[in-house]
Amino acid sequence: MISTVVWGTGNVGRAAIRAVEAHPKLKLAAVLVHDPGKVGRDAGDLAGLGHGLGVAASDDIDAVLASGPGAVVYAATGDIRPDEALADIGRAIRAGAVVVTPALYPLYDQRSAPPEFRDPMLAAIADGGGSLFVSGVDPGWGNDVLPLLISGLGTTVDAIRCQEIFDYSTYEQEESVRYLVGMGQPMDYEPLMLAPSIPTMVWGGQIRLMARALDVELDDIRETLERRALTDTVSTRTMGEFAAGTQGAVRFEVQGIVGGEPRIVIEHVTRIHASCAPDWPTPPDGDGAHRVIIEGRPRIEVTVAATDEGENRSAGGNATAVGRLVGAIDWLVDAEPGLYDALDVPLRPAVGRLGRK
Repeated sequence: MISTVVWGTGNVGRAAIRAVEAHPKLKLAAVLVHDPGKVGRDAGDLAGLGHGLGVAASDDIDAVLASGPGAVVYAATGDIRPDEALADIGRAIRAGAVVVTPALYPLYDQRSAPPEFRDPMLAAIADGGGSLFVSGVDPGWGNDVLPLLISGLGTTVDAIRCQEIFDYSTYEQEESVRYLVGMGQPMDYEPLMLAPSIPTMVWGGQIRLMARALDVELDDIRETLERRALTDTVSTRTMGEFAAGTQGAVRFEVQGIVGGEPRIVIEHVTRIHASCAPDWPTPPDGDGAHRVIIEGRPRIEVTVAATDEGENRSAGGNATAVGRLVGAIDWLVDAEPGLYDALDVPLRPAVGRLGRK
């Protein structure tokens, strides 16, 4: 059994505890938290399992890493604290652990990552002998293994489009929704996530990774952006009101240009309410989905809608990202220490987990 630490118990961390507990080759050894109110609480309680796991949450990072865990699922956010996340992950790798995380966007395609992200991780691996695999859902499997797998079913492939179509009112991350994405802000507000070059920073690595897998040369990576205002004030369950006239929907693309044309495209269609921008793409049902479209012969379209925590699509997406990461741990433990990406780490069947609760 691989002793495994879950670091962080928010939206991703809750799912990580459940995934580690369910995996037949992993043993939950510790849970690290930042909130003093969570210290001492049982991991099963924090994960919403309805029963205890006999593992009490701790905020003593040094003690947990000194215990020599085989793996760490780093579930703390990196969106608004990348430097801190980079330092935390480096500490875990130096302790000799395999680390899996969705937190550091530049490392989704580690080969093209900026030196300020890649070099510290390589140094940590050289010092401690651990490994690192960064992935998620979007960016993550929705923009790498899924479209690449499906592209192999085509006779000819003209373009690949990966879409995330979501109602963000189901998210429980108000600061990110209102300030990073700009929902509910005046239309002249410039949200960080939509600033020029930021979408490419987040999703450009996946464009490069797909191009590498498809053996094509990118001419360029381009961005497009559209925003729509709410026509009426709307109320959400988790974040309160969003006023009429403020940003209510966003649509952007990160385009991989091949031969002068957008051939590899990652598109986001994000709303705070279904009434905003109804002419834009919508999920087939519910609050959100991930879709891959292979334009060519034949034309192939696959839509994935995951649910968790009371039929919540956002929680379902988080759970699939966690499943990809936690499912890779035993493979990474058997592999040589290193910095890995989605083309290195196979997505494998759920061996030993069918019927397991």
